[in-house]
Amino acid sequence: MILKLKQTPGIYLAGFMASGKTTIGRALAQRIGWHFADLDYDIEAEYGTTIAKIFDERGEAEFRRIETEAVINRVNKIRLGVPTILALGGGTYSHPGNAELIENNGISLWIDCPFEVISQRVLLSGHRPNARDPVRFRQLFLDRQAFYAKAAMHVFVTDDDPERTVDQILQLPLFDE
Repeated sequence: MILKLKQTPGIYLAGFMASGKTTIGRALAQRIGWHFADLDYDIEAEYGTTIAKIFDERGEAEFRRIETEAVINRVNKIRLGVPTILALGGGTYSHPGNAELIENNGISLWIDCPFEVISQRVLLSGHRPNARDPVRFRQLFLDRQAFYAKAAMHVFVTDDDPERTVDQILQLPLFDE
C-alpha cells in the first residue's frame, strides 16, 4: 500500500452523478475489507431529508456548504485511522476547497462513466435535482470533467458490472507494497 494511504487510509471516489460511485465503492470496500461510506447518505441521515429536498428548500449554495461540512467530518474519521472508501457526491470534488482537503487526506479516484450511460441511469432514477434540465445536465457533465481529471487515479467504467471496475481499481498502484 502506498505511504499516503498508510498515513490517512481514505480512498475518495469522485465522478459525475450516476457514474456508479456507491455501487463500486461498496464492492471495493468489501473486497479489501475497508469501511464504506456515501457522502449523500451521511447528509441525508444528518438532516433527515433527501438531497433533492435540501436543494429545493435551501438552494444549491447551502447544500454545498452542508456537503463540505460532511466531507470534513468524514476526513476527520479517516484521520483517526478508519480505512474508508468514500463515495462523494457528483459535485463534491469540483467545489472549492474540497479537492484539496481530499488530496491531503488520502487518494482521489475518478470513476469515469460515459455520458450516455449516465443519462440512462438518471432517467431511471428521477430524483436528481441537477438533471431536471437536459441541456444544463449535459453542460454540467462537460464542465465537471476538468475537475475530475485532477484526481490522483482514474478508471473508466466499461459496463454495468461493478466487479470489473473493482478489478481495474485493484490493478492501480494504490495497493503496491
